Amino acid sequence: MCWSATADLVAGAGIAAVGVASVTLAARRPRDLPLAALPLLLGAHQMIEAAVWHHGGGTGPATVLWAVVALPLLALWVPAAVLCAAPASARRRLLVPLAAGTLTAAALAYALATRPVSAEIRGHTVGYSLGLPYAGPVVAGYLLATIGSLLLSGDRGLVLFGVLVAVGAAVTFALWRAEYVSTWCAFAAVSSVVLLRWVGRRRPTGPPRADRQGR
Repeated sequence: MCWSATADLVAGAGIAAVGVASVTLAARRPRDLPLAALPLLLGAHQMIEAAVWHHGGGTGPATVLWAVVALPLLALWVPAAVLCAAPASARRRLLVPLAAGTLTAAALAYALATRPVSAEIRGHTVGYSLGLPYAGPVVAGYLLATIGSLLLSGDRGLVLFGVLVAVGAAVTFALWRAEYVSTWCAFAAVSSVVLLRWVGRRRPTGPPRADRQGR
């Protein structure tokens, strides 16, 4: 979320560009591709919100699409992507946040299918309302699936990334709750750059082994 339609568009384009670079770097490590593509998803998400701003909020397709990405899709995407990229020693424990993400995504998808979601422009923020029942357990499952999977990944870079996301989410939520300004786009941009650096450090160097043997 950003503080205006223009900010969402600019941030979304920049984050998506980081995503393209990240995916390019991860091309020779297929297990990293889902996580490397996360900035692409976040960038698209910001640009979708620009449409929400443009339409003055409401319950239109842009609002619904924003909620689909923010809620069930990310709840499932992040733990699955972390599981793919994590070292083998961490994969068993990562099944816990993946299970939490699967259940949370199912609950959120059901809520979106059966309840209207609306957006309201509040100064420099956008407020979204779904009327979700059992919000406490659902939020807990969402946090376990997303931030929890990063913290349990067993990869130092991803753990640091998870800490950054947790701090950014807390600060962003506090500012949004006060209806002061939406700043998640700034944290999403910083997080995407951190993720790009992580992908770059994991990029294989030199030609594939088969090529080296054939020379």
